[in-house]
Amino acid sequence: MTQVQFNLNMDDLKESVVNSNIDTVMKSMIVLVLNEYMEKERDDFLDVPHYQRSTQRNDYRNGYYERDMMFKVGRVTLRVPRTRSGEFSPSVFEKYQRCDQSFMLTMLEMVVNGVSTRKVKHVVQELCGETISHAFVSTLTKNWTRLSVNGLNVP
Repeated sequence: MTQVQFNLNMDDLKESVVNSNIDTVMKSMIVLVLNEYMEKERDDFLDVPHYQRSTQRNDYRNGYYERDMMFKVGRVTLRVPRTRSGEFSPSVFEKYQRCDQSFMLTMLEMVVNGVSTRKVKHVVQELCGETISHAFVSTLTKNWTRLSVNGLNVP
């Protein structure tokens, strides 16, 4: 079991909770937890703690890149760690994934229940404050239909 440890400045946390809405607090918590989890995953992959030298290391740290992800609370920007060889891949999301799986399943369920793709676009905009195209919803539905027809088990 992976154990993640991080420090919180309680004064900053209290101020952000008191002076902001719950969506902003949830986004901040998601970013904080996922960034720390990915950092821990990279440390486990390298087999060497941060700022330590070892001859048994698997690879070297190579900074970060930013990845936008869409969750039910809106769009968040994650700081994804990377390695020099590029072999490390975090388990938080799949390669090229930009939306949370539950978020995509929610959109699919709306389409399956008869909501048009344009109405799904408006619902997502109202709930999350983010704009997606109706073409994205249509493509998502086509991909789901293709997977279902080919006999793959899609939830």
